[in-house]
Amino acid sequence: MAKIASIIGPVWGLAGVGLLLGSAVYRLGVRALDSMREGYTWTQWLVFAALVGFMAISEGYGAFQKGFSPRVAARALYLSRHPRPLHLLLAPLFCMGFFYATRRRQITSWIVTFGIIALVLLVRFLHQPWRGMVDAGVVVGLSWGLVALAVYVVKAFTRDDFPFPPEVPPQGR
Repeated sequence: MAKIASIIGPVWGLAGVGLLLGSAVYRLGVRALDSMREGYTWTQWLVFAALVGFMAISEGYGAFQKGFSPRVAARALYLSRHPRPLHLLLAPLFCMGFFYATRRRQITSWIVTFGIIALVLLVRFLHQPWRGMVDAGVVVGLSWGLVALAVYVVKAFTRDDFPFPPEVPPQGR
């Protein structure tokens, strides 16, 4: 039973995170493509390129590749080695660090989540083509994040020395 749990937990956690990010890529990608079909002026294309480049570097590389993706992979690896019923049931939330994490990780995860929700609500007030440009930048960042997550998951589960900590509480808590 423990062997099955050590497989199901990480698979469920990673699938949940992947589906969450993938559904956002799909929904925002449709909107971004719609705005591009209307056509941009050359200055709008410059803004588009700048936004997409900025989001690729800040969100894709900075936030996902350097932080979120290796941490999710590390927590999935931890879950495979230390399966607990609640962690298995809520594996996607566990992998994202919403619970059974260091206090700092939990606070950061919740603050980032509420910040993203606030930004999503603000972007809804933008008119096209500006909203589509922001959506395209987010799609690039999220796509980068999904690829980074896949790479880190392979590294975590195939190497003995995965260097990223799962940021779980100290033992005994």
